[in-house]
Parts: sequence; C-alpha cells; structure tokens
Amino acid sequence: MNRALPVVRLRVPTDEDAHTWHRLFDDPDVMEFHGGRSAEPSVYEELTARQRRHDAEHGFCLWTVLDASGRPVGFTGAQPWPHAWGPAGEVEIGWRLGREHWGRGYVTAAARLTLQRLRAAGLPGVVAMVDRRNTRSIAVTRRLGMRHAETFFTPQTRRIGHCYRLPLGPEDAFCDVE
Repeated sequence: MNRALPVVRLRVPTDEDAHTWHRLFDDPDVMEFHGGRSAEPSVYEELTARQRRHDAEHGFCLWTVLDASGRPVGFTGAQPWPHAWGPAGEVEIGWRLGREHWGRGYVTAAARLTLQRLRAAGLPGVVAMVDRRNTRSIAVTRRLGMRHAETFFTPQTRRIGHCYRLPLGPEDAFCDVE
C-alpha cells in the first residue's frame, strides 16, 4: 500500500540550524553510519555556513528539512563529493534526520524536492554513497529511482559503500526555493 508523502519544505540552513542539527543528530542510531557519534557544535556551525555559501554560488546545498508545522527535522540536499576516492568530481545527494522523525516519509519527500531543484539548476545527474548495511537509505535510493553502479571500500574504515546513480534529464518541474 502506498501512503501519501508528508508535506515538507526545504530552506537554506540558518545559524540556528547548526544547533538544531547538533541536537537532532546527537544520537548513536542517527550517527551509526557516520562515525557513531555527533560532531561538536562548531562542526555544524561551519557546515551550515558552508551550505549557505554553496547555495549562493551553485543554487543547491544541504537544506534544512521542515515538517508541515515548520519544525526542522534534519537535512537533505546535495553537494560535491568531498573525497579523492569514490565518485570524485560528482554531486552527491544525501540526507539525515533526527531519530524521532524516521519512518514518516520525510526523507523521500525532501529528496524528491531536492531532485527537482537539482534538475532546475541543470545538473546532469547525482550519486548517493551509502554504507552497504544502511538498509533504510538504500530503500530511499530505490524509491528515488537510483541504481547501484559501483562498490567502494572507504580508505579509513575499510567499510563497503555502494554508489547509486541517477541521471537527471530535463523536466518541466518548478520548485519554490525559500
């Protein structure tokens, strides 16, 4: 049975979102595939500032996901793959939500909005790098129509990561950027 996706909005992260992201992600379950623990607040301050710059320069970033009431629940968006290994030079779509918001369709809804914005920005395609054990994120890649393309071993942790790809063809989709 297909259920309707929730209403979400995306906004460029604010200074306050750095603290919100830190609070939302300060959970071992949320960080299981991202080092196991949340970063210090200063890391999120730098990350949100970098996302604001990236959005201003390129028209996309990791946006704060807001639920129907306007409450931040996490982030989704895209940014250049930051490593020399893996899909170097490509744009990666990604997402992370606070644990209390899992299983409600927020990531799929927000990722679909992200894809609309990336098409509008003229990107030819995106990748998603997902730990092979992260079944929740793998399910999202499938709902987005992404296909497994490559497998990588992360240099530091030697974990296996799957690279999913999605070409972004032209589409007459208008998305309202906040």
